[in-house]
Amino acid sequence: MINGKIDLRSDTVTVPTEEMRKAMAVAKVGDDVYGDDATVNLLEHLAAERFGKEAALFVPTGTMSNQLALFTHVQRGEEVILPDNCHVVVHEAGAAAIIAGAQLRSVPNGKGEMSLELVEHYIRKDPEDIHQPRTALITYENADSDGQVRSLDYMKKINDLAKKYDLPVHIDGARIFNAAVYLGVDVKEMAQYADTISVCLSKGLCAPVGSVLVGSKAFIALARRKRKILGGGMRQVGILAAAGILALQEMPKRLQEDHDNAKYLARRLQEVKGLEVYEARQQINMVFFRLQAYPLDSAALVAYMAAHDVRINGEDNGILRFVTHCYVSREEIDRVVQLLKDAK
Repeated sequence: MINGKIDLRSDTVTVPTEEMRKAMAVAKVGDDVYGDDATVNLLEHLAAERFGKEAALFVPTGTMSNQLALFTHVQRGEEVILPDNCHVVVHEAGAAAIIAGAQLRSVPNGKGEMSLELVEHYIRKDPEDIHQPRTALITYENADSDGQVRSLDYMKKINDLAKKYDLPVHIDGARIFNAAVYLGVDVKEMAQYADTISVCLSKGLCAPVGSVLVGSKAFIALARRKRKILGGGMRQVGILAAAGILALQEMPKRLQEDHDNAKYLARRLQEVKGLEVYEARQQINMVFFRLQAYPLDSAALVAYMAAHDVRINGEDNGILRFVTHCYVSREEIDRVVQLLKDAK
């Protein structure tokens, strides 16, 4: 529960833990643009080490992290191959065109994965052809906002294909720790199949703000310059990085609880008449369902739940999503299910 309400809209609604608040209060800080913030420097070192990369860069948001990756990997007019429903395409306000000047070549994302055959077909094979844009990058999410996780085998195949054509791979790993929990692997095993990764420290990890971009020293050095161009050069930001360190080191240990609660929620929702639960999509901390002869439509359901101190989002393309996180308990899930049963 957050501020007296059960909030199932997203794991973005999480608030910092008491331990994070204490760490923020005593954080050693300095001017990060000068490289003087010891807490930021420590966070970046730990992040690079955790993912087996040479360097890392602390940024305010996941969108900035993704866009910095494109801005650094891609020259204006070059092409990025990516899934048609990924965050960069759907939820970043066309930033790839505005910032990097990139052309997006989106691939149908059947059952959560781009077809390897289509990806290879979409790669521009002749970089000297003056009529075509050059392919500069392949990127995808793991896990994605539809709750789907890419397997290690798939990640390896994408990486092998990219290297065949001398292309880098960027992973939007906003929830990569959730993906690692689902796969039962360390994130370093996943990171070996990407040149750069964006990692969100908020969402299920509960930091108040911030993401890290990890990659090679040369890449991160250029991304740091481009972060300045985007207005992301921050000052005494160790106050936020202190929470990020705890998010990175401690909070992944408890993500299995969120996954277990999501499974429990999915089972309980099946008791509610008029709901169709998409069990196959329940892989991480997200549960998807649709209304089917339910007494309320989506807008009425949002209002009904809000009147009972439960926050949910309305449907997106006919589908509703509930997200579990650190501040959603089994007892609160039971309360939500009972409210759904009682709706008239």
